[in-house]
Amino acid sequence: MIVRPLFISQLAGFKDIRVIKIITGVRRCGKSTLLELFRGHLLGSGVQPEQIIDINLEDANYRDLLEPYKLHDYITAKLLPEKMNYIFLDEIQNVSDFQKAVNSLHIKNNVDLYITGSNAYMLSGELATLLSGRYVEIHLLPLSFKEYLSAFSEHTPPSIGSDTIRRYKDYLINSSFPYTLELAQRGDGKKQIRNYLGGIYNTILLKDIVARKKISDVLMLESLVRFLFDNIGCETSTKKIADTMTSAGRKISVQTVESYISALVDSFILYRAGRYDIKGKQHLKTGDKYYLVDPGLRYFLLGSQIGDEGRILENMVYLELVRRGYEITFGKVDNVEVDFVAVKEGNPIYFQVALTVREQSTLERELRPLNIIRDHHPKYLLTMDDDLPATFNGIQRLNVLEWLLEDFSR
Repeated sequence: MIVRPLFISQLAGFKDIRVIKIITGVRRCGKSTLLELFRGHLLGSGVQPEQIIDINLEDANYRDLLEPYKLHDYITAKLLPEKMNYIFLDEIQNVSDFQKAVNSLHIKNNVDLYITGSNAYMLSGELATLLSGRYVEIHLLPLSFKEYLSAFSEHTPPSIGSDTIRRYKDYLINSSFPYTLELAQRGDGKKQIRNYLGGIYNTILLKDIVARKKISDVLMLESLVRFLFDNIGCETSTKKIADTMTSAGRKISVQTVESYISALVDSFILYRAGRYDIKGKQHLKTGDKYYLVDPGLRYFLLGSQIGDEGRILENMVYLELVRRGYEITFGKVDNVEVDFVAVKEGNPIYFQVALTVREQSTLERELRPLNIIRDHHPKYLLTMDDDLPATFNGIQRLNVLEWLLEDFSR
């Protein structure tokens, strides 16, 4: 079991605080395991086993608890009256009108409540209204590259060598979903991983999107998914997507594209980055970029020979910035683009990402947008080049794998 200290720390920071802790994330990213790890953390800090009530609502043993008041009564009967009770409800969206049970449990003084869900629908509509100001969302992603490496017996090397680069390539193709690490150890690991990723992909499309959105044209949805997977990191608009698909023989309206993309984002399979005018300091309404939650899903759908390594690398940097708690847009300054404007607590950091800048013309092209920015906030150029770190007019060039492995919790 891979320890995930960043997320354990986030949960521990809200322990015994009267807010509902909601762990969200794409299916199979490790939410149930995180609850298990946090349960161990609680026991290690002095909490007694009888103070913890742990219910996985995908387990058939709890099939009688899929109605809110039955779930509520079951838990209430087990509460210890003189102690804090830690309630773990895994995959809560399986309970109809689950917000009714959650709200009632939350108002009890001796309940500390932790719940998980696989899509963002559980944070919309009635739940957001009923629990406004009463919950905190802890968003979980599949394994970071650093977490992925921690699964292997060898220690992470102090410098980036061939072993680390090989692991990175495996990480991209085999997927960052935790269970694929176990599948990779089998004799037919690649086939097993492909089947596993296919199961995740089909479940998200058919259960989280088609069923909830009542989509009748599944082939149209799949065509849109292929388009978006093939164009990660490319600026686009819903009109451009609709026009492109229509010209390719798949007639689709702008409204349908918007609805489908919204569902993909809500299911955490896609992430949207908007456009930001750095000089004007304002968010722009036109043009978005989309990034995929896991590179292995892209290889599963499009094939291992499909795609631009540079855009895949950009995708990995985007996901890492999400893990590190940044709000992310891509920047426009004059007539050039900055790959990422990452903001935390009001302070921006600027990033350019490139596979290599060994050619002088490429280096100059990547540095130009950052040089135009006149403020004094940090600016980074991340590449796969193994040169020693360097500085260009205050812009720091770093090896991207070293950046992915750094301790950012300091």
